[in-house]
Amino acid sequence: MAGLDTVLITHAATGITLVTINRPRLRNAVDTPTARKLYDALLAFDAEEAQKVCILTGADGAFCAGFDLHTVSQSPLPAEAVEVTPSIAPMGPSRLRLSKPLIAAVEGHAVAGGLELALLADMRVVSETAIFGVFCRRWGVPLIDGGTVRLPHIVGFGRAMDMILTGRAVDAQEASTMGLANRVVPKGHALAKATEIAEELLLWPQKCMRVDRESAYFAAFDARTFQEAVGNEFVEGSKVVQHESVRGAARFSDGAGRHGDFGGKRVAKL
Repeated sequence: MAGLDTVLITHAATGITLVTINRPRLRNAVDTPTARKLYDALLAFDAEEAQKVCILTGADGAFCAGFDLHTVSQSPLPAEAVEVTPSIAPMGPSRLRLSKPLIAAVEGHAVAGGLELALLADMRVVSETAIFGVFCRRWGVPLIDGGTVRLPHIVGFGRAMDMILTGRAVDAQEASTMGLANRVVPKGHALAKATEIAEELLLWPQKCMRVDRESAYFAAFDARTFQEAVGNEFVEGSKVVQHESVRGAARFSDGAGRHGDFGGKRVAKL
């Protein structure tokens, strides 16, 4: 695949970044150069204030089949991936914690390291063709890109152990049942639905959404106690009140949001 651009990046004028893994002949399996490109692409998104939401997907009906085992059979992991730091991981960005929303649009296989890339996202929008699984179990390759860390938080410890120990395939409907998939759509529609959700996220006050998102991550992964988690939630959330909450309350007081209508978007009544 010499000369092929293995990571495609597009920016919508609205503030949505689309990152596409582009190695379709290998079901978008990631080699070391591609991992570096993915890492750089997500760091660039996070640093660019004009870009608000990122969508990660794969080309031609597959999300990602994991790390390219052809390269593993020829050489060990790159030295920079061995040291456990917030730096690049074997799959690229999997050790990062972004400050803005990331949505995975999954068609076809998201397995092994591809599953771990999908777990990096805040949400997974999957087509009915999606297959998740720890397929690296079959080849003696462990999860070293955050899979054993993120998966139990997303689906629960018992379901995570089922997937991690057996390496079995999990289809879209089961993924939805266990909370691994946030939305299930027809074949070929994962990216369109992910884009629709991303456009909806652009409508909301951004500082408020990001501080709530970060608080959830802190509570799940960093806080030592419940009190530390709720204390962080209050302190960080309070910083946003003067920036967005006062203006939002004024808009509500003036009549906005009545009957579940938010700027032309109507939400279901409770």
